[in-house]
Amino acid sequence: MARSNSSLTVGSAHIGASGERSRWDAGALPIRYPDPNIKVVDPRFGRLVLGNAAVERIAGGCRFTEGPVWFGDGRYLLFSDIPSDRILKWEEETGALSVFRQPSNYANGNTRDRQGRLITCEMDAQRLIRTEYDGRITVLAHSFDSKRLTGPNDVIVKSDGTIWFSDNGAGIRGNYLG
Repeated sequence: MARSNSSLTVGSAHIGASGERSRWDAGALPIRYPDPNIKVVDPRFGRLVLGNAAVERIAGGCRFTEGPVWFGDGRYLLFSDIPSDRILKWEEETGALSVFRQPSNYANGNTRDRQGRLITCEMDAQRLIRTEYDGRITVLAHSFDSKRLTGPNDVIVKSDGTIWFSDNGAGIRGNYLG
């Protein structure tokens, strides 16, 4: 995923919410490889870029996107738009973009646990949560060593189910984020 001040960009072959044509639409221009939209600043990045992959904007109107998490079973992507206090949902098959949760307590990092549930770092509420299958919220962590978390940021679930997350100390209450 690439960040910009107004869009979320990931490798994809489907129509973006901005109304741009998919490369599969009749009359779509051919895609050139390597993609001229990918600018390599550090040569080490070149080994990570597929020569036959294009960059396509799938969403616009975002202020600062973070925490992309793919739900392959539902064919959709969730991601946080932190300053807008929302989690957005992009559907692969239709290209539809909708609000998944707002307010999101300035959600940042997202991932899935071993059971497929959404795990989210909430910067404003200063906690780590899990969204249950029925939509209920379960608080997984809000403090450490009897001290309140200050800014849960990114999260990942290890193969054994252990949840690892960062608490960067900044929180949303500090300087403008994004």
